[in-house]
Amino acid sequence: MESWNSSIHFCQWHGITCGRKHQRVTKLELQFLELSGSLSPYIGNLSFLKELNLEGNSFYNQIPQEICRLRRLETLELSNNSFTGEIPSNLSACYKLTLVGMRGNQLTGEIPASLGFLSNLKHLNFAINRLRGSIPPSLGNLSSLEKLSLRTNSLSGVIPEGIGQLTNLSVFSVEENAISGTIPFTMFNLSNMRSFDIGGNNIQGTLPSDLAITMPNLKFFSAWENQISGK
Repeated sequence: MESWNSSIHFCQWHGITCGRKHQRVTKLELQFLELSGSLSPYIGNLSFLKELNLEGNSFYNQIPQEICRLRRLETLELSNNSFTGEIPSNLSACYKLTLVGMRGNQLTGEIPASLGFLSNLKHLNFAINRLRGSIPPSLGNLSSLEKLSLRTNSLSGVIPEGIGQLTNLSVFSVEENAISGTIPFTMFNLSNMRSFDIGGNNIQGTLPSDLAITMPNLKFFSAWENQISGK
């Protein structure tokens, strides 16, 4: 980060992208740089920010609530750090978000139901954390969602019926949780599904015999250690 000094305009600093007209920071891309420490609440002052990528560093402590002031934010990638605490409850205020990645942290608490208001969201990844509670039924409102990964947490409850209405969904992963109930039958009609992983839960029921027809694009299917019966 030697370029981050007063002799060079901040728009020329490593990892910084500015808008051409207003010279305001629009991207902060600092992934895999061995950075550590807390994420400053002043991050909320970057009001023109569209992309925040801090993946693969060693940031810790809570994700500041002030991040929800970034109304232009489209990409929030915080995966593979050591963030603790809960997912910011008012993240839905960043209504332009298309990607939320928080995989591989130490986040606790429940998945906020308010995330169901993020109508532009395509990728949602909370895998490998310590989240509990159930999958919010409101996620069934995310009509643009393509990838949903919640694997390796402590989630319980059932898979909401609304998930079966997400026709753009291509990746669904809830492996290694404590989810019960049955798979919503409508999920087997999601023709864009490529990867379907429910292994390591307490899910019951049977699989449809025409799965290869209703899910023609399926490349990966895993249902180990459940209570599924039939052929």
